[in-house]
Amino acid sequence: MNFSRDEILRYSTIAVVAVAIVCPFISGNMYLLNLLSLLLIFIIFASAWNLLAYSGQGSLGHAAFFGIGAYASTLIAVQSGISPYVTIFIGAAVAAFVGVLIGLTCVRLKEWFLAMVTFGFAIIVQTLTVSILAPMTGGWDGIASPRLLSPNIPGYQLIEYYSILVITIASIIAIWWIMKSRIGLAFSAIRENELEARASGINPVRYRLLAFAMSAYLAGVAGAIEIHHIGYITPEIYNVDISFWPVTYVIFGGLGTLAGPIVGTIVLTFIWESLKMLGLTFARYVIVGVLLILVIIFLPKGLVDLPNRLQQWWERRKKHEPDPVPVTK
Repeated sequence: MNFSRDEILRYSTIAVVAVAIVCPFISGNMYLLNLLSLLLIFIIFASAWNLLAYSGQGSLGHAAFFGIGAYASTLIAVQSGISPYVTIFIGAAVAAFVGVLIGLTCVRLKEWFLAMVTFGFAIIVQTLTVSILAPMTGGWDGIASPRLLSPNIPGYQLIEYYSILVITIASIIAIWWIMKSRIGLAFSAIRENELEARASGINPVRYRLLAFAMSAYLAGVAGAIEIHHIGYITPEIYNVDISFWPVTYVIFGGLGTLAGPIVGTIVLTFIWESLKMLGLTFARYVIVGVLLILVIIFLPKGLVDLPNRLQQWWERRKKHEPDPVPVTK
């Protein structure tokens, strides 16, 4: 039986959501539950980066917005006593505002020039956090962040997990709607050919700013959730590896696709944790790097294109099969 790409995506989505819902009941392991929560957070983060790339822009410093959302949510929650479930979205709005300011200054730059600007911006934000803003942020020592739920609440880990799952699903649905809407069509048009997009009446600057704001907002949501889940924040949240992980996840899974960040994050996290259980440390980076190179060479559209490639291979194989030899009596 042959399934269309849309059918495969639909059934795969249902399967992933079903597994995510029942997984905590299959295993009561708190380490696994924590890992799944972080996995969901980085799915949001990778999807946020992918949304920016969908509009033809690149970023090598998305940890800046990840961290700004986290710090803003933490400071607001500490000073006001408002629940983190509210401050998460306020902190994300702060990240989006900063994202718009960055976009206003460099939105006319080409992809990788913009990427280098965002990379430098992440370094600047980290420096400000440990110097001028140290009285508020605690410098390199960091500060405690209110947990999503108090550990005194029975079953708080499960409630946290399902809260994060709901926010993740809502974020993916929002991105899907954006990609399918006129906004998504404008993003795609700008990415493919900016001159033709202008000729069609699309304002590239306006839509790039919009993409930057949306992407920064979702990155801020992911950062705020992670820090309130962990309960502590330090300037290491701006580290280079935090910026590069979503890029790796998206390219591994499938750039510019809705499922790419999800598939890439799940598969690479599984590989990373498996290698960790085998006792590998620095070798993990080498193995992941080699896998990324192989995917880029043999699956340039990412792992999401693997079913299509396998189907094409199977169809070619059937065409070259010799005709069955007739049975003689």
